[in-house]
Amino acid sequence: MALVLASWMIWGGAWEARFSLEGAVNELDAAGSWAWAWGMGLLVGDVVLPIPGTVVMSALGWIYGPLVGGFLAALGSTLAGLIAYGLCRLSGDRGARWILGEKDLDRGHRMFERAGGWIVFLSRALPLLPEAVACTAGLVRMPFKKFLIALICGSFPMGFVFAWVGATGRESPSLAFGLSLGLPVLLWVASRLLSRRFEKRIESGDES
Repeated sequence: MALVLASWMIWGGAWEARFSLEGAVNELDAAGSWAWAWGMGLLVGDVVLPIPGTVVMSALGWIYGPLVGGFLAALGSTLAGLIAYGLCRLSGDRGARWILGEKDLDRGHRMFERAGGWIVFLSRALPLLPEAVACTAGLVRMPFKKFLIALICGSFPMGFVFAWVGATGRESPSLAFGLSLGLPVLLWVASRLLSRRFEKRIESGDES
């Protein structure tokens, strides 16, 4: 999480302008026949850079349509999550304690033991936090099979949803623009409400 916030503070303004929906489409168009690879690369780059993955997914849908674009978006999102999880899991217990601290690591263990699948699943719909959550899952050593299932279940529906948002841009640019802005906000609010419910359950469990 700290890495995501730090990278946003350093590059955030420039990247925000570069990766509006229009900017992301132009970015992929410039790659020509390799637009699909560049789009997936940008999704993977979200591991260390403040790249709004949902906007890149929409741009893939704009260029390739809702089906092919959706598959590419989902595959790129899944690959990004796997890389983030794997790199952080390789840090080991000592690295995890250094990165998160003793208190947050213990809290993370409790949270991911009780609601890790839901946390990973819901995070895939958000523009900047998915890989921070995947990193945390790796640090707390969430079981890989459980993580992979939650990752795929979250990445594929959202990949197709945001690709559809982008695909509508060819016929109705204003609708695509509105959806690309509004949908992440609605999903963010929903995920926050659910995460607070999970946190309350965890806290009540600790007290009992």
